[in-house]
Amino acid sequence: MYKILAVCPMGLESIVAKEVQELGYETTVEKGKIFFEGDETAIVKCNLWLRTADRVKIVVGEFTATTFDNLFEQTKALPWEAIIAEDGNFPVQGKSVKSVLYSVPDCQAIVKKAIVERLKVAYQTRGWLSETGAKYPIEVSILKDKALLTIDTSGSGLNKRGYR
Repeated sequence: MYKILAVCPMGLESIVAKEVQELGYETTVEKGKIFFEGDETAIVKCNLWLRTADRVKIVVGEFTATTFDNLFEQTKALPWEAIIAEDGNFPVQGKSVKSVLYSVPDCQAIVKKAIVERLKVAYQTRGWLSETGAKYPIEVSILKDKALLTIDTSGSGLNKRGYR
């Protein structure tokens, strides 16, 4: 079971929440975010049938991070190997708003390093991870010192699908 996040423009939360509920999932709504729980089938159904959401993401972890060391250790503690394959390609994007960890490039680098360290232990690899396989786009989003780590499952945005 995954915690899943459907991202949408502000003001459309109730519409997206209704779409998710019509697919059979209970929702929790925040500004621009609809959270719900589901399995792999839920992720596929939402990517296929949601019409007003921008993206569908897997929430890997949420925690408070006030230092870079804290960000590294808590990111490393998450079960990345449950989602990312041994040869998975996992670019990290980030954003930080009203946080003491305001340097986005540093946050991205720390999260990437923490995931690499976790995967090296999980897959018993000594050298570099090849990152030649499937793409797992990771986002670290820090808002008021609360870090949210997600993996994008949508590819290009759902709102970019043609209606034809």
